[in-house]
Amino acid sequence: MFFVETIAIPGLGNRHYLAGGATTAVAVDPPRDIDQVIAAAARRGVRIALVVETHVHNDYVTGGLELARVTGAEYLVPAGARVSFPRTPVHDGDSASVDQELTLHAVATPGHTPHHTAYVLHEAGTPVAAFTGGSLLIGTVGRPDLVEPRLTEELARAQHASAHRLAGTLPDATAVLPTHGFGSFCSSAQATGETSTVGQERSANEALVKDADTFVADLLAALDDVPAYYAHMGPVNSAGPAPVDLTPPATADPAALADRLAAGEWVVDLRHRVAFAEGHVPGTYNFEADGQLATYLAWLIPWGKPVTLLAESPAQLAEAQRELVRVGIDRPAAAATGGPADWLPPGTAPASFRRATFAELARERPAAVLDVRRDSERSGRRIEGSLHIPLHTLAGRLGELPEGPVWVHCAGGMRAAVAASLLDAAGHEVVAVDDSLDHAEAAGLTVT
Repeated sequence: MFFVETIAIPGLGNRHYLAGGATTAVAVDPPRDIDQVIAAAARRGVRIALVVETHVHNDYVTGGLELARVTGAEYLVPAGARVSFPRTPVHDGDSASVDQELTLHAVATPGHTPHHTAYVLHEAGTPVAAFTGGSLLIGTVGRPDLVEPRLTEELARAQHASAHRLAGTLPDATAVLPTHGFGSFCSSAQATGETSTVGQERSANEALVKDADTFVADLLAALDDVPAYYAHMGPVNSAGPAPVDLTPPATADPAALADRLAAGEWVVDLRHRVAFAEGHVPGTYNFEADGQLATYLAWLIPWGKPVTLLAESPAQLAEAQRELVRVGIDRPAAAATGGPADWLPPGTAPASFRRATFAELARERPAAVLDVRRDSERSGRRIEGSLHIPLHTLAGRLGELPEGPVWVHCAGGMRAAVAASLLDAAGHEVVAVDDSLDHAEAAGLTVT
């Protein structure tokens, strides 16, 4: 009997896997914080004998190199990947033993990257699971535009061919286990379910139900914005990431926080947006620890700028550190826990701003309504008369905003809170619309 254990990273929208038998296992596309994988192996009572990468990742820093070093496992990386560290290069058709009667077979599946490789787990010669990385996802495929713009159309066609290769050679019952597709911007669309098989994908996946020309045209037309930090992930993964250091950062007192703010460093408040709006240190930014912290902080912060974290508790701080190392923000410059009363000099009042609903927006009809969703979201529907500056471009476009109060919204409230904190720190009067856009039309607003 074999097992497959899923290690989900919801903040990045990825899944990683540990698969094996009675004594040994393989780790597929492991996350940077490898202790999760080691703990999973310990629970199963197995030794990690193999660590494999489906590709050089663009959306997170891999833990593969460190996991192989710590466990002594053989590290398998596609032969076409240009990396600067010792590894076992994997070619199409290669196989490796995982455990008794369990074998891993490499299948070249270019498309997400030119060197992308899927791994099919065979039990007693029968394919039982396909670790498809960024090739065949649930209902969709990995995006083909993250490597080189001139290769995008070629890679899109390769995605179509790779999906058909997997579907054409694997039994219907084979489990499809992708790395991307659960919120990751590496996916060309989001997964249409939580689990799938080759048979289900054959009847529903866009790459398998459309001809190549239609698929490529539709895929290229639907490509979304690319997070800015992706440009840094490939080089880090190719060079070989350093081991993770999750020890607590230095503690910052109110004077040190004031100095860091005065120096133009980023001080990030991890508390819920409601608490932040009610009171915060002036000049700080709000990225909720429970939201897509790593994705949006790494996307917006100027790469390499020191960041100080403000958290409600040591536990919240520790989890935020774990999230951030996954995207290469390895060591906060400093940190503090508690609340505004602990972070401000005695006698200093916290800053605050108003929160509102779409019903209040409809009733008050403010002059400036700012939509911070991405272009692809706004093309589907928008509030008539609203301004549009996507969140990831906002810091560089504050000069485009009119004088007076700005009501800012997104699709549900989290990104509006980030935007409101940016505007508030820059001295704008702001109202954060903390509401679902689904309520806008019923509130009396014209949605086109």
